[in-house]
Order: sequence, then C-alpha cells, then structure tokens
Amino acid sequence: MVEFNVNGTVQRVEAEADTPLLWVLRDHLGLTGTKYGCGVAQCGACTVLLDGEAVRSCSITLEAAAGRRVTTIEAIEDHPVGRRVVAAWVAEQAPQCGYCQSGQVMAATALLAATPQPTPEQVAVAMTNICRCGTYNAIARAIAAAAGAA
Repeated sequence: MVEFNVNGTVQRVEAEADTPLLWVLRDHLGLTGTKYGCGVAQCGACTVLLDGEAVRSCSITLEAAAGRRVTTIEAIEDHPVGRRVVAAWVAEQAPQCGYCQSGQVMAATALLAATPQPTPEQVAVAMTNICRCGTYNAIARAIAAAAGAA
C-alpha cells in the first residue's frame, strides 16, 4: 500500500511498487486526463506536477511518488498559475487535436511557477513536449499571455 497526495487528497493505492505513476493515475484512480503517449518519457503527454516540478509520469514509479504531492490536469485550475495557463490556452486556441495539451499545460504551469516572466529561450528549453499537430506557435503565445497576466 502506497500513500501519496493527488490533487489535494491523500490516496492509498495497492499496486506493485514499480508500476508507472501514469497507470496508477489512470487505472487505479480514474484520472484519465493524463495521457499515454510514448511510454519512454520522450513525448510529454503524461506530464504531471510532482511536488510542483513537471515530470513524465510514465517514467516515475508509484514507489517514487510515495509521500509526495502529485497534481494532474484535473486539478490544475486550483493552482493560481495553472488557472492563468488554462485561460491563456483557451484565449489563444492553442490545441488542435488536443491529445498532448494536458501535458503541455502541466509543463507550462511548472515553467511559469518557477520563472514568471520567461524569455523565449527559457520557454524553448522548458517546453519539450511533442505536439504532433505542430501548435508550438500557439503554445508559445499562450505562455506569453499567461506570463503577462501575472
């Protein structure tokens, strides 16, 4: 039994210690906003916040999340920066198909929480999530809008 905080609620999950956090969130807790993309921590579709840091949940084990705070897309608007990011995403119409966007929003929230006024270079370094639709310009505009709303 592993205990950790998910979106402000203490969760106790019985699963193998090496189960990827992604599958615990989706299959055990029913939080399906976090998406499976590649399974090897490259695409970023599974990005969540772990103690406020953007991480790829497909590469974090349940054991590594024990006692820690996980925030998923389902609760991102409870985060003041996350609320601004979501509003900017909508205003800038950043998504096209939308599949990667929960991970993109999570990565942008972590970036703006750590660096409220990032330079374009800092955005490029932080935003390594893959968008197969190529909405990178809209994502960059949304990040700039969210930073300007601070």
